[in-house]
Amino acid sequence: MASGKIACQHIDRQKYTPWLIVIEKQNWYHLSESGEKFPVNKSNFSLAMKGQTIRFDGVFNAIHGTPGEDGKLQGYFDLLNIPYTSCGVDISALSFNKFLCNRFIRSFGIQVAASFSFLRGETIDKEKVIRELGLPLFIKPSASGSSVGVSKVNRPEDFEPAVEEAFRTDRRILIEEALLGRELACGLMKKGNELLVFPITEIITQSDFFDYEAKYSDGKTREITPAPLPEETETDIKTLSAMLYRQMDCNGFVRFDYILTETGLYFLELNSIPGMSEHSLIPQQAEAFGLTLKELFTWTVDNLFL
Repeated sequence: MASGKIACQHIDRQKYTPWLIVIEKQNWYHLSESGEKFPVNKSNFSLAMKGQTIRFDGVFNAIHGTPGEDGKLQGYFDLLNIPYTSCGVDISALSFNKFLCNRFIRSFGIQVAASFSFLRGETIDKEKVIRELGLPLFIKPSASGSSVGVSKVNRPEDFEPAVEEAFRTDRRILIEEALLGRELACGLMKKGNELLVFPITEIITQSDFFDYEAKYSDGKTREITPAPLPEETETDIKTLSAMLYRQMDCNGFVRFDYILTETGLYFLELNSIPGMSEHSLIPQQAEAFGLTLKELFTWTVDNLFL
């Protein structure tokens, strides 16, 4: 909701008329500036308002998590031939599934954290997992957004509650080694045929890790943009991110997250619809790049009609 409102606020209204659409599980509606709700016709994604039928030329997709980040909405809009600002069905589904995405990333020779994966109902050998991955470790849903359902396990007795928490969000979970290092984020976006690579952000959190509370609460993290990195390291991260953007056929703006350890750089995840709220990283990176929020959001919509 915060990201959607920021987008509506900053898109150039000399060029576009934005409509804020709220998508709940069964209830889809336009939320007007006065607070009125007008239902969306799901058969063609239109609105009936005061004797008019409103049809949309394009969609600015600001939904983190399902159904906006995992390919479900993308498939729906593809069927209706309505262009959207985010990645397509295939890469959205792949990047949202951490288990499959890590396997894909590893095929390029890029380091990812050692891990185990389990489906609900499978036997988990706790002792074996801890022996091979060590403590602390992370237990997370394979598919979730905004770090929902993610736990850091520091003690053996915390293992089972973390597994239960992850399974509340997804039927497949991922158990990963904890990588000790600097957390770095690299945002990118297309402007026509040009790929813009934004300054890198370093995330320093007061929480045990960059969890939901740390992402969306004031004062929980320090975010340094541009990150204080050696020039060679910065170039490597930006080059790798640009390569992955193209190889994965990304669209719109995305964010690649990494952990820089003493043994090298590890891929953490691809956020195909990164947060755009006042707490989010992409707006900070765009500002450091020299873009206003108006340019950032308007250029993203411009890409739909090139």
